[in-house]
Amino acid sequence: MARNQKKGEDDGIQVICRNKRAFHEYEISDRLECGVVLTGTEVKSLRDGHALLEDAYAKIEGDEVWMLNSDIPEYAMGNRMNHKPKRPRKLLLHRNEIRKFAAKAEQKGYTLVPLRLYFKEGRAKVELAVASGKKMYDKREAAKKADAQRDIQRAMRDRRR
Repeated sequence: MARNQKKGEDDGIQVICRNKRAFHEYEISDRLECGVVLTGTEVKSLRDGHALLEDAYAKIEGDEVWMLNSDIPEYAMGNRMNHKPKRPRKLLLHRNEIRKFAAKAEQKGYTLVPLRLYFKEGRAKVELAVASGKKMYDKREAAKKADAQRDIQRAMRDRRR
């Protein structure tokens, strides 16, 4: 690992946005990287760091996967040819990946959720996950674990001083 590279950071990846809400609302089971079909003004808006994945989800229609409700705001310097912010965007996957994901996503209680949107070697990518919704008691349990872990870290930090 290079000295100036942070731990856990991948080479050539520039994260645009993350779907933090997905980790709270869903239990993530399987992940897959896929490309996104974008217009020119969408790419420029993403390069400026503007995008939201909070309410986004993916849907399989036939042999294609579409990302819905993702919000990429209009490019500020765009003209009348600017894009629609919440338009459906096609995701690029191989047929066998779509079949594998479709089998998992069609099970009762599972859905396809985008976790993060990023540039990898100059190309826009989406990390897509098969996820099942958490119940309220699961969310409370996860919050308790996070609080306990935070208390442990705080105690360890104070002990070192």
